[in-house]
Amino acid sequence: MNPSIEFSRKIAMAYHVVCKPLCQELNLPQTAFDILMFLGNNPAYKTASDIVEIRYIKANLVSIHVERLVQNGYLVRQPVKGDRRKTELLCTDKAQPIIDQGRQLQNIFFEKLFYNTEDEMRRAFLTAINIIEENLDAILEEAK
Repeated sequence: MNPSIEFSRKIAMAYHVVCKPLCQELNLPQTAFDILMFLGNNPAYKTASDIVEIRYIKANLVSIHVERLVQNGYLVRQPVKGDRRKTELLCTDKAQPIIDQGRQLQNIFFEKLFYNTEDEMRRAFLTAINIIEENLDAILEEAK
């Protein structure tokens, strides 16, 4: 199997394994939890289409889970001024404890990912990722 595919697949699987107990405790499906965490961690992105485009969650799943999160009081919908077709999704105060717990879980997950690495290795890895991201941006820009 392609090592890069295997690597990203394992990260996703491990993240879901780590999230499962918290999702069960909160009685939230993983996708609903992922949506809350995305909105909580990325305030610049506020729409369902942002979630679909950036998190690669299918539109029908986003729709179903957003509706449940709204019904349960974790999200509110707000019209976007100047664009009646768009609706912002905003986390409520009720969602904040879940987001806080999720961030704590994410921090623990990343610490586990970097277990047995030195600070220099972490910095080099993150530097490489940033350079690769800039290269990807350049490739995409060239394609326009």
